[in-house]
Amino acid sequence: MLLRIKPEKGLGKIEVKIPEDIEEEMRKIGERYGVSMERIIEMMISGEFKEPESFEDVEEEIKDLKSKAAELERRWAPLRYRAYGLSEDNKILAIKLSGMLAENIQLKRFLRKKIKQDWELRKKIEYYLR
Repeated sequence: MLLRIKPEKGLGKIEVKIPEDIEEEMRKIGERYGVSMERIIEMMISGEFKEPESFEDVEEEIKDLKSKAAELERRWAPLRYRAYGLSEDNKILAIKLSGMLAENIQLKRFLRKKIKQDWELRKKIEYYLR
């Protein structure tokens, strides 16, 4: 690959031949990170690459994150258990309420009173039964 660097103004240019193995490595890096070859060359020339961190720092950070995740899980587990219990209680209450509504409608039919459907209440019952 032949790299030509031209100034924005004036004459003169620099031509550099990049070996094929380096070009292939740049192409792999570009595909891996989704960066164009031009951007990789710009980063190489300007020195924008980050210095790699030591593995000890990264491993220590991973341990810290694992301990934080375990702490959050310990806090979350009782809340999740309570939420499950409340949702089951809501289902039971919705079933009872649905039965009482059906019984109320039957009594109104028996007494020959006007039957009024409460659709909003039915929607709430359906929500809690899911």
